[in-house]
Formats: sequence, C-alpha cells, structure tokens
Amino acid sequence: MISILMFVVVLAFLLIGVPVAFVFGTVAIAFAFLIPELGLEVFSVLPFRIYGIMSNTTLMAVPLFIAMGLVLEKSKMAEKLLLSMSSLFRNVRGGLAVSVVIVGAMLAASTGIVSASVVMMSVIALPLMLKAGYNKGLASGTVAASGTLGQIIPPSIILIILGDVMSVSVGELFMGALLPGLVLVGLYIAYILIRSYYSPSVAPISENITTVSLKEAFLSIIPPMLLMISVLGSIFAGIASPTESAAFGVVGALLLSSLNKSLNFDTLKYSSLETIKLTGMIFMILIGATAFSLVFNELGGTDLILEFFSEDIGDVWIFIAIAMLSIFILGFFIDFIEISFIIVPILVPVMDAFGIDPIWFAILIALNLQASFLTPPFGLSLFFLKGAAGDSIKTVEIYKGIIPFILLQVLALGLVMVFPNLVFAFL
Repeated sequence: MISILMFVVVLAFLLIGVPVAFVFGTVAIAFAFLIPELGLEVFSVLPFRIYGIMSNTTLMAVPLFIAMGLVLEKSKMAEKLLLSMSSLFRNVRGGLAVSVVIVGAMLAASTGIVSASVVMMSVIALPLMLKAGYNKGLASGTVAASGTLGQIIPPSIILIILGDVMSVSVGELFMGALLPGLVLVGLYIAYILIRSYYSPSVAPISENITTVSLKEAFLSIIPPMLLMISVLGSIFAGIASPTESAAFGVVGALLLSSLNKSLNFDTLKYSSLETIKLTGMIFMILIGATAFSLVFNELGGTDLILEFFSEDIGDVWIFIAIAMLSIFILGFFIDFIEISFIIVPILVPVMDAFGIDPIWFAILIALNLQASFLTPPFGLSLFFLKGAAGDSIKTVEIYKGIIPFILLQVLALGLVMVFPNLVFAFL
C-alpha cells in the first residue's frame, strides 16, 4: 500500500502545480530514503537507465519533429493555407469552419505540435470567423478542436512517446492512428455542416472572404501536402524509420520556409531555442519518471495493480473502461506527458496479462489524451486559445463551444473500441 501512497503523493503535488520533473525525482528520493528496506541504493541502476533514454533512436525523432513544426510555424504556411481553403468553401454554409478543420488536419500532419497549431489558428482563423458573423462558441470550439488534431494525426509527439513507453513500433502507431484521425476530422466536419444547416445564424455564408485563384490555392496547398506525403509515406512504405523521416521533414520545412521567403536568422534562432526548451522539458520528465518507476516497482506497485485487474476483476472490458475513464478524468488536471509517464507504464503489464493488442490500446490512449487538451477547466488548448484571442472572446463562450467537440471525441474513441479494424486498416 506504500506504493499507492507514493502514487497519490505524486498526483497531489502535480495538482497543486509543482513542476513535473521535480515531483517525480523528489518523491522517488524521499520514499527511497524513508523506507529502510529500500534505501538510496535502489538508484544504482538509474545512470544506466538514463543512458538508455539518451541513446534511444526512437526518441531522437521528438526534437526533429518539434523543429520541423516550429520552422513551419514561422513560414506563414498556415495563413496561406487557410485563405486558400476559405476561398474554396466560401459559398458553403459553415464552409469557413470546415476549411479551418481541414487546415487544422493538414497542420497536424505537418507539424505535430498542438500548442503551435492552436496559437496559429487562433491568431489567423478566429478573427476571420468572428468577422464573418460566426457564433463565438462554434468559432472557438472549431479552432481549439482543429488545432488539437496534432495529438492523434501522425507525426504526433504523443505517439512517439507512447511507442517508447509501451515498447511498440512508432511507424505502426503512425499507420494505426491515420484512419481514426481521419474519422475524427469527418465527425467534426459533419457536425459543423449539420449544425449550420439547422441553425443558419451560427455559421453564415462568408461573402467577405477574399477570393483566391485556383492557381494560388494550388500553390498554397501542394507544398505542405508534398511534405506530409514524403514524411509519412516514407515511414508507411518502410523506406525510412520515423527518426530518419523526421530529419528529412526538417530539411523539407526549411525548403518550404525558403520558398515562402521567411527563412532567416530569426526563424532559425526561434526554432532552435524552442526545440531545445521543449525537448529538454520532455526528457527531464522522462528521467524523473524513470526514477519514480524504479521505486514504485520495488515497492510492488505494479504487481499490486496487475493482481487487482487480472485476478480481482478479471474482465478485460472493465479494465479498459477503468483505464480510459481514469485517463480522461486525469486529463482535466494534468498534462498528457505526465499521464504518459505515470499512468501508461502502470497499465502496460495489465494490458499484456489480458492479451490486449498494444497498437490498438495505444491509439485508444492517444485519442483519450487528445480530449485532455480540450476538457475544461484545465485543457491546455483552451488556455492557448484564450491567450491568443485576448478579449475578443470570453472563457465561458470557449467552454460552451468546445463541449460538442469533446462529445465527438468520445464518440470517435467509442468507434475505435467497437471497430478495432479502424486501427489495423493500414497495418
């Protein structure tokens, strides 16, 4: 039971806002020091674990995909994409919101960074939608949900982390996530079109959208599409590993930025520094989580949970339901990286005991973690949106607007649970 107390202490510190890496490391050291039968000798293998993390070729894809996304963020690609898509859908009721979802999906497949996508869409798309007379709730919900598609549509940082934590192929996770991600995009578009049809006032036809010629639209859409196809296609075809294709993606992003005449010293400085900050944060959390797992496992925490689910409960669907509900609720309060490094390693032995396919289970977790970005009151995407939108929209309007998209997310999760072939279609 001491292991359970250790887990509760970690969650308590996270909920009051103590930095994650310090929580993991400090709690692990404190419990090892205070429990005589453990002692600080339990950390004797920690340097070897850290060396294994640093030499992990799969995790090398994380800074590369982050750098690719940050370069594209500065290249003005999103702005050109949105204007082109908006022009193509300008005569469709709700067409501007549909174009935002499509651009969000394309940005997700090009960058994989949720914060960058949400901020870009908030700055570019939200003023455009409000100027066109869109309902503030629908506009904010569409922007937040679309910007968060980077959680599930590859190349997703969370899929790379889950691949490492669950010891499964990142390439297979990318292939498994593709169709569920497209299903989610389809659900968003269907909701927008249906709501616009029955409530025309919430999404008027956008007559004031600047018309873009087909040639201009073609030139705006094709470059990011080629980057997406080259990066993901090389992984799916088995030509390159995720790490190799991520390196190719960085080169492609630099070329696109050069074509847009936005490649300069400031762009390189910004993308380099932000990549170092984000990567450092992720790896510090991973090292702290490794220290935590050493003590937690020595205290028998994993064995206790495995015994509870496999012997006391013994039903695979009850385990899946409890796991998904726990992740969903924790997503209200703590970040997806923290959940990946605290909760997922605890669930993996139980998953193996029940014989659950790890690719399918990882996609369920990824879909669930995506919802954590959107759920009030602590959804990070909502904070990004509010910060970028300023006083143009109220927090309560954002909360109201995001609820239908959270329900669509839960529906998508249910569809993947009921129809596992959605995950295995491209495998």
